[in-house]
Amino acid sequence: MPAPSLDLIAIGRSSLDLYGQQIGGRLEDMGSFTKAVGGCPSNIAIGTARLGLRSALITRVGDEQVGRFILEQLAREGVETAGVVTDKARLSALVILGVRDSHTFPLIFYRDDCADMALCEDDIDEAFIASAAAVVVTGTHFSRPGVAAAQNKAIRIATANGRKVIFDVDYRPNLWGLAGHDAGESRYIRSDEVTAHLAPVLAQCDLIVGTEEELHVAGGSEDTLQTIRNIRALSSAVIVCKRGPMGCVVFPGAIPDDIEDGVRGPGFPVEVYNVLGAGDAFMSGFLRGWLKDEALETCCAYANACGAFAVSRLLCSPEIPTFAELKTFLANGSPHRALRHDAALNHVHWATTRPASPPGIMALAIDHRVQLEAVAKEVGAPFAKIDDFKVLAVQAAARVADGRPGFGMFIDGRYGREALFRAADHKLWVARPVELTGSRPLDFEYGGSLGTHLIEWPTAQVIKCLCFYHTDDPEELKLRQERELQRVYDACRSLGRDLLIEIIAGKHGALTDDTISTVIQRIYDIGIKPDWWKLEPQKSAKAWDAISQAISRNDEYCRGVMVLGLEAPIEDLVEAFRACAGVPLVKGFAVGRTIHIEPARAWLAGRITDAQAVDQMAERFSRLVEAWGQARRAEAA
Repeated sequence: MPAPSLDLIAIGRSSLDLYGQQIGGRLEDMGSFTKAVGGCPSNIAIGTARLGLRSALITRVGDEQVGRFILEQLAREGVETAGVVTDKARLSALVILGVRDSHTFPLIFYRDDCADMALCEDDIDEAFIASAAAVVVTGTHFSRPGVAAAQNKAIRIATANGRKVIFDVDYRPNLWGLAGHDAGESRYIRSDEVTAHLAPVLAQCDLIVGTEEELHVAGGSEDTLQTIRNIRALSSAVIVCKRGPMGCVVFPGAIPDDIEDGVRGPGFPVEVYNVLGAGDAFMSGFLRGWLKDEALETCCAYANACGAFAVSRLLCSPEIPTFAELKTFLANGSPHRALRHDAALNHVHWATTRPASPPGIMALAIDHRVQLEAVAKEVGAPFAKIDDFKVLAVQAAARVADGRPGFGMFIDGRYGREALFRAADHKLWVARPVELTGSRPLDFEYGGSLGTHLIEWPTAQVIKCLCFYHTDDPEELKLRQERELQRVYDACRSLGRDLLIEIIAGKHGALTDDTISTVIQRIYDIGIKPDWWKLEPQKSAKAWDAISQAISRNDEYCRGVMVLGLEAPIEDLVEAFRACAGVPLVKGFAVGRTIHIEPARAWLAGRITDAQAVDQMAERFSRLVEAWGQARRAEAA
C-alpha cells in the first residue's frame, strides 16, 4: 500500500457564515456582518491545515461568487480542493449567526436544495480517498439518502485501503428535520430514528467524537456513561466525549465504571464569547495529535486549547489557531481569560494567518498629493488632471511588471480613485496612505473614526501611515504621534488589514547610526507591530544592522523593510540599493518622485502625450528594478 499523500479528507458541509457584529443584540437587529467559510467539515479541513496537517475537503459549492470565495479561501488556507465540485444548478449554503449573550447564539441555516447537500456517490473518487490516511465523515451528511450514500462509499474505500474512518457526530436537530428554521441553535432533541440511522456508521469507525448530547443521540441514552457503553457495544473506535469547560474524556478501550476514569484532558478556564465552531476547533486540535500518533493526553491538550481559542473569539474557521499559536499558548498560557484580549497571542494569530504577500516588493509610489498639487499650480493645470496622470502611472508600473509577482504601487484615494481600480485589474500589490499629507504631529486624512473609513477599503490594500518622527523630538510630540499610530494599528488589527509604517526622521534632524532603530524600538515598546516598515536609506552598515536587530528581537513575523526614495537622483538610489543589498530584512523599495515628478510636470503642462508619460515613467521604474536586481545578485555572488 503506497504511503498516503494527505493526512485527512473531510466530507460534507460548506457554507458562507455571516456573523452579526453587534454582540448582545438580537439577530433581528444586526446592522453589519462579517463573513467566513463555515460548515463542520470545512472548518475541520481549515483547522487541521493551520495546525500542520495535509488536509483536503470533499463538498459542493455553487457556481457563483460565494462558491468561489469558499474555494479561494480553502486554497489560501492550504486545503487541497481537488474534491470540491462546482454545482452549476445550486447555490452555496448560507448561515446567519449572532451572539445574544454568553448562553444564546441564534443562527439560521439556509440549506434548502443547497450545493453541498447534492453531494453524491459520483463525487467520491476512489483514488482520492485512498490518497489520505483518514477520512472524516460528519453527522449532517447522513441525514439524507444521497449524501449518506456518498459518505458510505468513502467509508468503504477508506476501509478497503487500510485508512482510518473518523466520525464527528455534528448533530444539528433542525438539519434532520426535527426543529424549525428558527431553532438552528438547538443542539439536542432525542430521536430514536437518528440513533438507529447512525448505528451502522459507528460500527465502521476508528474514532468517534461528540459532545455529551451528541453521544446521547448516537448511543440512544441520556445517561452519558451508558450511551458510551452502548457505542462501545457497536464499535471498537476510540470514543471522545467533549465536555466544554471541563475538557474531555477519551475511551480507547473498555469503558470504566466511572466516566472520570477515562483518559482526561483538562479544560482551559476562558471567557465564553461564542461557542459556535468550538467543536470544529476541538476536532482539529485532536486530529493534529491523533494522526501524528501522539499520546492521547497530548491530543486532548491540543483539542481543549483549540476549543478555548474558538469560544473566546467571534468567528469559526478564522479563529482556529495555527500550530505556532497553539504551541505558544501551551508553553506560556495567557494572563487573560478572554483570549481575544491577549495582544501577544493575537499577533501570532494574525501573523500566521494573514494573506500571503510576495517575498519582495518593488513599488512605484504615486500617493503624493500636495507635491502634485504644487506642480499643477506651477503649470496652471486643474487638480482634476492629477487623477488621470495617476492612471498613466499604473499603466507604467503594469508594463514593467508584465504580470510578474513582486510589483506594487502606493496610491492614494484623494486623486487615485480610478488608479486604485486599475491597479487591481493588474493584480499589483497596493499600499494606500491614511495620513494627512505633511502632518506633524500625525493626523489622518479622513478625520473622525478611522475604522468607519477603512472598512470601505478593499481588504487586499495595505494601510500605509507616514510619520515624521525623530529621536530629538519633544516628548509631548512623541506621545501625540504614538497615540495616533496606536489608533491606526488598532483599526488595522480590528479590520484584519496589513499595516505599513513609514518613518522619516531625516527631515527633522540628523541621522545617526541609531536614530531609526531607536524610533522603531520605541514604537514596538508601545505594542505596535506593523507588517511592513518603510524607511529612508541609511548611510552605514551599522545603521542597517541596528534596524535589523530592533525588528528581529521584537517581531519575528515582520514581513520586512521597504526603502523609500525621497526624490533622490537615480544614481543615489542605485548606491542606496547596494548599501542594503546584504540586509535580509530589506525586501524591496518604494520610489515615487524620482520616477514621476518630471513626467508629471511635462504632462500636466501639455508638453508630452499620455504615451510619452507612460514611456518615461516605465523607463525610470525599469532602471530601478534592474538596479535592485543587480545589487541583490552581486551580494548573493
